[in-house]
Amino acid sequence: MHVFDAVSAQISAMGLPLFAVSATRANWPDAPLLLFLHWHGFRRATPLQLQGVNLPARAVASSALQFDGPWASSAAAEDALLDAAWRLGAWQLERLQQRACNTAGAPASEAFACRLAFGDNAAGYPDEPVLGADQVARLEQMELAARKGYQQWLFQPIKGGVWQGVGPADDSLAGDGGRLSDCPVRPVPPSAEKRVVYQLGHHDRLILP
Repeated sequence: MHVFDAVSAQISAMGLPLFAVSATRANWPDAPLLLFLHWHGFRRATPLQLQGVNLPARAVASSALQFDGPWASSAAAEDALLDAAWRLGAWQLERLQQRACNTAGAPASEAFACRLAFGDNAAGYPDEPVLGADQVARLEQMELAARKGYQQWLFQPIKGGVWQGVGPADDSLAGDGGRLSDCPVRPVPPSAEKRVVYQLGHHDRLILP
């Protein structure tokens, strides 16, 4: 399924705005792409009603989707993410290249970050960090990434998200916060740069102080 179509279907099904979309993929040919949808919303952890007791709500767990290969090229997964970020009105898409953490001398913080990137409950709270996807497959990919390294992506959608009217004005957006045209930005090959930022939004107007 197309990444954009899958995210749009999840937005319709959940009925909640998105705060951000992140993705993770181990540095290995045809490794699956794991997509995480981070919702802005809260829910009660239990339907139990106690008179005079206000039970607190908890943040809605992120949704996890898995897109399997084989990929047409090494950049195919990133191309699909660029398309989704573009159509959902994101100002930019960020890519991070993370090294293998299962190596001598690697700090514990890198192992912790790797667990978070693959949806593992590294902190032990909340009890349900993600909804959906195959937990066993996610953990297998996390172990592969710990040996081979991995890539992460992040974007904040305007369409279906909480960012409408927040941040810089973007003259490329349609009325619903998305973009109707094909994404004009193409993936760049991996390099020594750890962080790559794809600029998607733009200004057409002069902004005076």
